[in-house]
Amino acid sequence: MARQKNVLLVLGWYDYRLHKGIAEYAQEHGWHLSANLARERVIPWGWKGDGVLAWLGAGDDLVEFVESVRRPTVDFSLRRPHLRFARVLQDHAHAAQLVAGHFLTRGFKHFAFFSDSDNWSFNERGNGFAAALKKAGFDCTWIKWHESTAFRSGRGEWSKRRAWLVGQMKQSPKPLAMFAANDQLAVDVLESCEAAGLNVPEQIAIAGAGDYLMAADAMRTPLSSVDINLEEQGYEGAALLDRLMRGGRMPREPLRIPAARVIVRKSSDILAVNEPRMAKALRFIWEHFRDPIGVDDVARAAAMSRRALHQAFLDHLSRTPGEQIRNVRLEHAKKLLAESNHKVAAIAGLSGYQSANSFCVTFTKAEGFSPVAFRKSIRHQGEVGA
Repeated sequence: MARQKNVLLVLGWYDYRLHKGIAEYAQEHGWHLSANLARERVIPWGWKGDGVLAWLGAGDDLVEFVESVRRPTVDFSLRRPHLRFARVLQDHAHAAQLVAGHFLTRGFKHFAFFSDSDNWSFNERGNGFAAALKKAGFDCTWIKWHESTAFRSGRGEWSKRRAWLVGQMKQSPKPLAMFAANDQLAVDVLESCEAAGLNVPEQIAIAGAGDYLMAADAMRTPLSSVDINLEEQGYEGAALLDRLMRGGRMPREPLRIPAARVIVRKSSDILAVNEPRMAKALRFIWEHFRDPIGVDDVARAAAMSRRALHQAFLDHLSRTPGEQIRNVRLEHAKKLLAESNHKVAAIAGLSGYQSANSFCVTFTKAEGFSPVAFRKSIRHQGEVGA
């Protein structure tokens, strides 16, 4: 009988979803998990075991300890890239692409990203957001508190930052789509908009990252957020450590875990086009994308010729009416893949596709992997109902 593996969790940054993914893999493979550090913050000097799963952000003492253990190690952070550990990281650029797509399908033309520190994950999200928008033909303003002339640290920082952020929101072009580097910064933007008398989402639409606010749906304006797939990150980190403990070679590059989806709530659930006929066209698509509609149907609903509709979509959204229909259908399909146990064929029908085959071809071409692979990546327990 094989000896039970003893694995230590050294999580300098903790989220229960990451822990849950690790625990699921450990249970499947009969590991013993030592996780006292996650609760007690006591470094277990003298620990002996088989491998380490770490989040090495702040804390030189944690780094010193993990290096002293000299066991196979997987780090979930890139805060210390010089350390020669295997890594399983969030795909922050992919998360940003999902948020950009969410805003683009709603017709926004003005975009901003907000961060408050020179954090590697924030920078990857900001760069990914700007790159996705540039590919669609739009610019992004990056609002950086830590680089502003108003920046202060210490006791007065909160009030200084809030006053500065109110000013930034007032002077931004409207309607504005704002992506905050994490959910707490999204709360800061929301409260700054309220202080400035700006309507959310009508004037400022907001999305955060992480979906870790414990009572988001109880807020006066619930905040949209991108699910960064922490359970899958934990599970895949444990799987990589298992391979290393069995003598496998350390990957040359970090393994990146794609984000799961944008969880849409009131703070960004709006169509942002001021031209009345375009607004009618977008509303028609949102209300009828499940039906077998085409561009001619949209043109009739907007009281426009097909040619005029095509040009209006290019002028306002930098994409065609057909591309808009496809994007809305794909966004709905991803939501169903993430949240339901419907079979792929059923999801195809519920998302406006005439067959499962046409849905799979379109989805794979747009996303780079099949609907089944997408579902598996965010719910690693398997292709449920597929």
